[in-house]
Amino acid sequence: MNLTQRQKIKDKIYQYLEATKIEIESLKEKTKPITPDCSLGRLTRQEMIQEQQVNEHALHEAEIRFNKLKYASGKIDKKDYGICMECEEDILFERLILVPESSHCVSCKQELGL
Repeated sequence: MNLTQRQKIKDKIYQYLEATKIEIESLKEKTKPITPDCSLGRLTRQEMIQEQQVNEHALHEAEIRFNKLKYASGKIDKKDYGICMECEEDILFERLILVPESSHCVSCKQELGL
């Protein structure tokens, strides 16, 4: 991977970090407890609880991605960044632009069922 590609990936990581940070803040608002004295009908309250559970899962996933992106941002200047942990081949630049926290190439990821 050349320096220009590395810089493009670095820029993408920071864009994704910022977007994920905003998403996390939004999801934290959506996962606040629903007050029991809220004047809602029974079905509406159940729907709100289900939606809250979905948002909690999305929040958890966003926090995981944020941590992986932070890890990738610290690793990007090292020479082993962009190398598959399984086959030790280069991960495609196009994949790293889309998923800069990738630690495996597409074929190893499929093989391992990740």
